[in-house]
Amino acid sequence: MILLDRIVKSYPMGHRELVVLQGLSFEIQKGEMVAIMGPSGSGKSTTLNVLGCLDTPTSGRYLLDGRDVSRLNRRELAHVRAKKIGFVFQSYNLLPRISALDNVKLGLKYAGVRDMRLAREALARVGLADRVSHKPVELSGGEQQRVAIARALAKKPPLILADEPTGNLDSRSSADLMTILTELHSEQGNTLVMITHEPEMAQYCERIIHLMDGQVMREERIR
Repeated sequence: MILLDRIVKSYPMGHRELVVLQGLSFEIQKGEMVAIMGPSGSGKSTTLNVLGCLDTPTSGRYLLDGRDVSRLNRRELAHVRAKKIGFVFQSYNLLPRISALDNVKLGLKYAGVRDMRLAREALARVGLADRVSHKPVELSGGEQQRVAIARALAKKPPLILADEPTGNLDSRSSADLMTILTELHSEQGNTLVMITHEPEMAQYCERIIHLMDGQVMREERIR
């Protein structure tokens, strides 16, 4: 599903360049659930941006589901994101003035999906069938993140990227959320990649890729 081949990502810093990813290479198979961990400054966020087609590498190849997306233009990248990738962010990224149902419907519209029944079905699958008309301010943090998961999964993308999905939640809500993510991942058979700094959350995954200084330091098989 994912092949990163000697990915370099640098940013101009005056008369020099800041190199964040230094020949990063790894593979993630279709259907895997993988955590990416590393200390601050290890390149986790930049890796997520590349994986999510939010940014392009300076050099190297990124193959997503067999297609080289490394050199696509902005419009092509937007199309890949809409069709192939569902995002779950730490800060939920919900629109505050509309209901949970409308937040999920909006995600479907951006993806070009016309069957709006999928929005209600997705909310039911994350346990929010009775909260569809509630606005984000009327929901707990854990419920808001479940709305975000429903929004990501409703269009049934082959790849889910979760960026610190439990970062704003207490331990009980975090465990509940990871149980939901794991069950939905198993049901849909998608590939799920999660950025996290919490070892206990990474244990829900099948494998952990540890980053250090923009490179893979080691990989750890959980199950």
